[in-house]
Amino acid sequence: QVQLVESGGRMVQAGGSLRLSCAASGPAFSTYAVGWFRQAPGEEREFVAVIAWNDGTTYYSDSVKGRFTISRDNAKNTAYLQMNSMKPEDTAVYYCAARSGLAYYSTVPQYDYWGQGTQVTVSS
Repeated sequence: QVQLVESGGRMVQAGGSLRLSCAASGPAFSTYAVGWFRQAPGEEREFVAVIAWNDGTTYYSDSVKGRFTISRDNAKNTAYLQMNSMKPEDTAVYYCAARSGLAYYSTVPQYDYWGQGTQVTVSS
């Protein structure tokens, strides 16, 4: 069983930066793929980024590619989402998720473990 806790969400101005953290507890976190998703009011939860556990390969949605960076520190059992050049449309609750396996998982049903989410608001 893996437990995930997100932190770092707050209000930021358009063009600004923010780093979210996802702290994990439980066995074998270093062997789990970690993804970030977000959900805006009235919208479905959407994929943002994923990082593989074995070689650190990353994959991003087109809407954040070039602006966001996902990373992980397995020694600290923590994953991060660095968000730069933020836009009002980035406003959402951000969730981290985890699952075992080597693929680049990008859909909600593919993940077994979820955090409670952290609110990010980008003002124009």
